Amino acid sequence: MKKVLIANRGEIACRVARACREAGIASVAVATPPDVEALHAFAADETLSIQSYLDGAELIAAAKKCGADAIHPGYGFLSESHLFADAVAAAGLTWIGPPGAAIRKIGDKMSGKDVAEAAGVPTVPGCSGGDQSDSHLKAEAIKIGFPVLVKASGAGGGKGMRVVEREADLEDAIGACRREAAGGFKDDRLLLEKYLRPVRHVEIQVIADTHGNVLHLGERDCSVQRRHQKVVEESPSPAISPETRAAMGRAAAALMKAAGYVNAGTCEFIVDAAGKYYFLEVNARLQVEHPVTETVTGLDLVRLQLDVAAGRPLPIRQEDVTFRGHAIEVRIYAEDPERDFMPSAGRILEYEEPRGVRIDTGVRPGSAVPPDYDPMLAKLIASGRNRAEAIAAARRALREYAILGVCTNIAYLDAILGHPEFAAGRATTDFLAKHFQAWKPPSPPPPSEVLAAVAASDPTSRAAAGPSSDRDPHSPWRARDAWRNL
Repeated sequence: MKKVLIANRGEIACRVARACREAGIASVAVATPPDVEALHAFAADETLSIQSYLDGAELIAAAKKCGADAIHPGYGFLSESHLFADAVAAAGLTWIGPPGAAIRKIGDKMSGKDVAEAAGVPTVPGCSGGDQSDSHLKAEAIKIGFPVLVKASGAGGGKGMRVVEREADLEDAIGACRREAAGGFKDDRLLLEKYLRPVRHVEIQVIADTHGNVLHLGERDCSVQRRHQKVVEESPSPAISPETRAAMGRAAAALMKAAGYVNAGTCEFIVDAAGKYYFLEVNARLQVEHPVTETVTGLDLVRLQLDVAAGRPLPIRQEDVTFRGHAIEVRIYAEDPERDFMPSAGRILEYEEPRGVRIDTGVRPGSAVPPDYDPMLAKLIASGRNRAEAIAAARRALREYAILGVCTNIAYLDAILGHPEFAAGRATTDFLAKHFQAWKPPSPPPPSEVLAAVAASDPTSRAAAGPSSDRDPHSPWRARDAWRNL
């Protein structure tokens, strides 16, 4: 493998480019018209212009044009398309991900559930496959008992899902899920599951090579979710026992082996209050939150992806996988909490990252935040010897993160990490709905206080204080809670 085309954008494209550089592999970025000035377009060794990140034929043509011999799909876009994976292989290029056959087998929720059951992995009671008529689904929902979860088989990212509390709402939910799935994923098949609560959302990271080795690399707790979208991820989970953790790891590895899975992937589970776990689905790609696992294991998952795709065996065995400390990741979005978290497009006027934590980002000062794509700006990953230290580090870093020009969810994330229920490790998937439904960002200080802060920061008033430093309590950057994104 000499040159990799990165079929993605934003922070993950920058992340893959960095891994390629460290591995001595040339990298090629692609950029659509809204992204010509994006950071990822400058992170790789060369860049090609394309019209869409969803046009597989165009991406393959771009790879051939620049002499790339491999394609890394990142996450999102075409990363879980078995058709694209097969097309890349048919074009004589290396696909840095699971083979198309494995994606077909477990890439959608229905077939993944079938593979899990055949492998003896517990699944949520429900109905999948078979008759897709509305009348049959209604009859099955009544058998399962309310509340039920209506899910689109081929959807992802929290799309095509509805919780139905009563029979009267079922017909509308089925119709809405079908439309969302057909429009966004070209697959309107639905499945039903008993909606269990309270539960935690826990996923197991897996990596497999072409030599029959399948490793599980511990769990990530992703229970803090808004509208089925993950907001905070951490490892280890504060709520599962060592015995449950080991059992879930073995179950995930067995499922992936049964599917003929190769490369990085994640098995998602829910865990109930009694500690029983149930398989949800497989994410047949690198996860957004993979840095959490990297932090607690010391492994580089993208480098391992490159090694596996090149045909090399995994350099470690299961008994070599060890864990240290605690890690927490939060996702920084350009969104306006005062407008129901609507995306906030614009241009970043000022951008300053906090120190002492890991930041994976795809922006810099002056970057445009286009309305065309997901508004995630960065991921902040904090760690510590224990959970309390990791939370404290994350909150400190959030308060030191300066982004001006677009609205962000930084204050929201800080409030979540500071909530007593989260601090106690008791957050379940309904945590945000219960405690943050009416949350609003803190009001900006009145102009008089801003003027007072500016006057206090006047260097002439502190001439005798000596040179300032990062620890200077009078620095205006020490009072970022008083700033508001405009």
